[in-house]
Amino acid sequence: MKKIILFFFLFGFATPVFSQQGFEFIKNNSSRITIPFQLINNLVFIPVQVNGVELLFLLDSGVQETILFGFEDVKELNLNHVEKISIQGLGGNEAVEGLKSSGNVLLIDKMQAENYLLYLILDPSFNLSNYVGVTVNGIIGSAAFRNHLVAIDYDKKKVNFYQSDSKYVKRIQKKYSSIPLSIEQGKPYVNSIVNIKEEEVPVKLLVDSGNSDAVWLFDQLSSKIEIPEKYFEDYLGQGLSGAVEGKRARIDAFEIANFQFRSPIVAFPNIHSLKNISLQPNRLGSLGGEILKRFTVVFDYKGEKMYLKKNKMYRKPFTYNKSGIEIWHSGVQLVKQLVAIPDNSIVLHAEDVKGDNSRGNNLGYKIKMSLKPVYEIGYVRANSTAAQSGLKTGDVLVSIDGKECYNYSLEEINALLWSENEVWVVLRILREGQPMDFKFHLKNVL
Repeated sequence: MKKIILFFFLFGFATPVFSQQGFEFIKNNSSRITIPFQLINNLVFIPVQVNGVELLFLLDSGVQETILFGFEDVKELNLNHVEKISIQGLGGNEAVEGLKSSGNVLLIDKMQAENYLLYLILDPSFNLSNYVGVTVNGIIGSAAFRNHLVAIDYDKKKVNFYQSDSKYVKRIQKKYSSIPLSIEQGKPYVNSIVNIKEEEVPVKLLVDSGNSDAVWLFDQLSSKIEIPEKYFEDYLGQGLSGAVEGKRARIDAFEIANFQFRSPIVAFPNIHSLKNISLQPNRLGSLGGEILKRFTVVFDYKGEKMYLKKNKMYRKPFTYNKSGIEIWHSGVQLVKQLVAIPDNSIVLHAEDVKGDNSRGNNLGYKIKMSLKPVYEIGYVRANSTAAQSGLKTGDVLVSIDGKECYNYSLEEINALLWSENEVWVVLRILREGQPMDFKFHLKNVL
């Protein structure tokens, strides 16, 4: 599955941040805990219990804090010692209102953290679920990485937590490439090289598993980082303080340790989007999931090292959204469908005997009512082929190339828009209740 949408979080808090103690194994005789995860848009989502309620969290090495939001599917969640705060993050807007809650208990499988500090975002418009197509309740940062070796296997979609003194440490030292990390304010930084216009530029990057892009570069902070001549203005994602916009372009190469990637697609966020965050000294960007997913990645915060081993996605091409539209999950709808009855049997009802066949039970079929997703266009890139065709923000998707959109997942829809081929797409939408058809070309502009 190709990378689909681009979503990036980084939070700065207007109130003091207290250091979390991190998670500890409940059973001391255990050396490893394995947790399956959902991989969506290069992002890792794991189940976490908060005060006995299981929620879905983004596992994000790029933040220090643990943040809660998105409670549409949560019946009841008790939080302790709550007080109001102001929160800022990526984007050009001002701080938003939030809550701080201490004294909570969190569980990641058989690991527990007590007296845990959480931050809550109250703004209902801030909702990661719309961007990934599943209900997401929060983000967990450095506390999940601090006390143990954390191995993210992007291929098998499993994250393993190892005791620091386990035999696994010696095994990875033999089979993985070791890269020094600098742990600063609970977050990992790595030195790497970008090759732009045939010039090698050393860069210090935040290792950010919560950023679905390959690399972000802050060209405003270094005269050696130049945006290539071929680029386009784009929506990079949604931060706490609003939309994050910038430019996208291909650079010559990206290198980390003994690994080199040719022609990766890099994002250059606008300086306006970074105004609300505090950057560590000499940081020039971020290393994100589009690179990380090509490895099994092991974080060793205590040893200040990261270990990498190639997986089968290592040589996948770097693609981008050629359509210029971002699709968001905006709700659900009730859909009536004819479904086959197993073994082609017939289910008779009194209405059928009376001649009412509206139930659809003849010839081995019945009518089923089910909730299906609703998708809409959340962003249209200026001068893109979709924009030139007439598509607009807020258009509700009906079908793509003749197939109803509710039969697709959000990832499947976006995979069509990220096609490596320059194909034509026919999109039917609803605009103010009126159906309209548009045809546009997925054109390569890089």
